[in-house]
Amino acid sequence: MLHPALREGPQARAEGAAARSPGHRLEEAVALARALPRLSVEGSEIVRLARPHPGHLFGTGKLDELKTRLSEAEIDLVLVDGPVTPVQQRNLERAWGVKLLDRTGLILEIFADRARTREGVLQVELAALSYQRTRLVRAWTHLERQRGGLGFVGGPGETQIEADRRAIDEQMVRLRRQLARVVRTRELHRAARARVPFPVVALVGYTNAGKSTLFNRVTGAEVMAKDMLFATLDPTMRALALPGGGRVILSDTVGFISDLPTELVAAFRATLEEVLEADLIVHVRDIAHPETDAQAADVEAVLEALGVDAAVPRLEVWNKIDALDPEMRAGLAAQAARRDEVFALSALTGEGLAPLMAAIEAATGADRHPARLTLPFEAGDRRAALHRMGVVRHEREAEDGWEIDVMWSEAEKGRFSGA
Repeated sequence: MLHPALREGPQARAEGAAARSPGHRLEEAVALARALPRLSVEGSEIVRLARPHPGHLFGTGKLDELKTRLSEAEIDLVLVDGPVTPVQQRNLERAWGVKLLDRTGLILEIFADRARTREGVLQVELAALSYQRTRLVRAWTHLERQRGGLGFVGGPGETQIEADRRAIDEQMVRLRRQLARVVRTRELHRAARARVPFPVVALVGYTNAGKSTLFNRVTGAEVMAKDMLFATLDPTMRALALPGGGRVILSDTVGFISDLPTELVAAFRATLEEVLEADLIVHVRDIAHPETDAQAADVEAVLEALGVDAAVPRLEVWNKIDALDPEMRAGLAAQAARRDEVFALSALTGEGLAPLMAAIEAATGADRHPARLTLPFEAGDRRAALHRMGVVRHEREAEDGWEIDVMWSEAEKGRFSGA
């Protein structure tokens, strides 16, 4: 794994403004590589550059030095943590006699390995084709397999197939047609859910921040939760009963990451629609990570790129306080206590969860107010919907139908009116 880092200069200073050190970026890149079980990371290093070479990325001296070391170590694949142009990729592969993947290619490969739902698989393949359309020197052997990666890093039966743009475009058209059918099905499911509405709460955050651990802790679900980047890819939704008796739908989403490939931002927009339509966004942060502020900024940038309405209420979770020393832990807890929208907790141990649950209930039903409805006897489905929403406080039979006392929010009232 190689991380190109520019020496001091305008671009290097711009990178520094994001508060990300080359060392931490390299650590994250290695963690990305290790998220693919069939890869064995044999080494990693930061390569300082005065400026990127247009043809080879690295200068001649470094190119020859790396060639010798790669040959001696019998390396098959080189990962470059950053963008590599098609020309640079081709030239480096020829010079070193290895396969090469840049950051975008690696993330695509991980997403392909993680996707489980039909929509996830189609989204990944579409994103990969969009990426590879400019890289006709690459094989796109994943089109011959249903699952198990994109073929960048090898695998059983891999062959080198020369693909032209017309073949890729035809395949993209077919994938878009299949995806449209899958999306229509999911929209029907969402419409059915809207008829029995609960507020939607979306968990978002940097990859490996602990979203799935928190999701499992509060819902009792068994979503894959590991100390691994992109452990969760396909979104999972569960009903969550709140302490005051209210209910919400909690959505666990794919983790965000710095320099998320633009192909994936576009391709996974549909997958992240639960975030776009959420009544409340809960931003989960790994507060023990040395670059937690930079990670939080990356998440906000992705939310903005997705078009998430800034007016949607948000809560911030400072997760993993169990990984901090007592002094730092106490300091962060004091900071969080001074801010109504911030909660310091440990999803792993459950410490600090109660205030968060109360805040979610308040944020999704803070404007609850009483109302009396009269429904005709033949509107049994609408009466049943009110009961499923959990807003009914009392009801009685009258001459003209059911008189029902409810306690609901404006959002719940609007959903019921539109159902």
